[in-house]
Amino acid sequence: MPETGDRRITIRAGDVTIDGQLNDSPTADLLWEALTIKAAANTWGDEIYFSIPVSAEGDDTAQETVDLGAIAYWPPGSALCLFFGLTPMSQGDEIRPASAVNVLGMMEGDSTVLRSVQPGTVVEVSRA
Repeated sequence: MPETGDRRITIRAGDVTIDGQLNDSPTADLLWEALTIKAAANTWGDEIYFSIPVSAEGDDTAQETVDLGAIAYWPPGSALCLFFGLTPMSQGDEIRPASAVNVLGMMEGDSTVLRSVQPGTVVEVSRA
């Protein structure tokens, strides 16, 4: 298993590419082992999400709100979530998932570039 610092990922969606870094949580381990993943994007406010072949319960990283650029796993939908702004559940300037998510890492740079990704766009997450 590589060190956390070595667990860099690349997210491609249409014309958009952004890199990220996974943390050392158990759910991030499962995601790392499942890569490469390709799926059609769903959007919910400024969040892209899609089902992935990973099954995990909420863990120590589970949060009701996340930081801009968070890469997270939503246990009820077995979904990878990419947060780049407010969601329909947000209050004020908080970024609030539909329910608690396991935080897997962070995107690097300006995650708001994902705003141009339309529902149905194929998203590919791979090891960098």
